[in-house]
Amino acid sequence: AYIKGAGDEVPTYLKQIGYEVTEIDPNSITDNSIKDYDAVILGIRAYNTIPELKIKQPVILEYVKNGGNVIVQYNTSQNLVVEDNLAPYMLKLSRDRITDENAEVTFLDKKHEVMNLPNKIGVDDFNGWVQERGLYFPDEWADEFTPILSFHENGEEPMEGSLLVAKYGKGYYIYTGLSFFRELPAGVPGAYKLFTNMISIGKN
Repeated sequence: AYIKGAGDEVPTYLKQIGYEVTEIDPNSITDNSIKDYDAVILGIRAYNTIPELKIKQPVILEYVKNGGNVIVQYNTSQNLVVEDNLAPYMLKLSRDRITDENAEVTFLDKKHEVMNLPNKIGVDDFNGWVQERGLYFPDEWADEFTPILSFHENGEEPMEGSLLVAKYGKGYYIYTGLSFFRELPAGVPGAYKLFTNMISIGKN
């Protein structure tokens, strides 16, 4: 299931690689309507632009608790329609971003499922990215989150909030500020591999 955000074309590119993607109206979200999806993906800035998500957020988090997989793509820290429950655990967004598309990447947890199944992710998968690595990374998060990647550019301190994964109940909550909305249209193979791993987490 995909809840489109602002100017969001990611569903088109997921369909092109063989996923069955249902774009859902946020107003239609109920426990029953989303329970059978392998993943529920929220598009870019969905929590900035869709007021209905304030009401539907408890349903989305309950879906995770019952074994679902939620992937939330970047949002800005201002004008969030959810206040303290963007995630099942503490998560604070910032203005941190990596504008150098070639910024050095370090793997913080090489053995994590999201780095290995079904695709083995290596440094080469971060070659050929366009325009940036990502934006509006969280800069604070609860211990339940596992940071997966660190990026370093221009002598700045490394940023570790681009991809955070947390187990919640029987399911997984993933928050990512990586710019998949740019990389998928550009045909970046590594971005497709990593997005596939995020969708597949817990199902391998």
